[in-house]
Amino acid sequence: MADNQAHLTHLDQLMARFGRALADQDWDALASLNGEVRPAVEPLMRAMESGELDASEVRTRLEELQQLVDAASQGANRARQEAQSALKGVNQNRNAAKAYQNISSNRPK
Repeated sequence: MADNQAHLTHLDQLMARFGRALADQDWDALASLNGEVRPAVEPLMRAMESGELDASEVRTRLEELQQLVDAASQGANRARQEAQSALKGVNQNRNAAKAYQNISSNRPK
């Protein structure tokens, strides 16, 4: 039972770190934390399946964790779209500058 409580505490701490990284929009930290989810959840699932742990305790945490993961995914997609848009703008500016340079350098003197 003490191990199960330690696993619950570990998951709570993981979710708190996940929430902070999400608030900071720290995509590197979120990617790293995402890799810790399965190892944190698996022992809880085993304990729940064997009846050592109340399913409601685990279910509530998993629902909260799913909300964090979904929010992180949406935020990452939004950040990726913003980066693509910014890159597109840079490329358009670069092309415009090249076109201007070509016109300027081909002008008769």
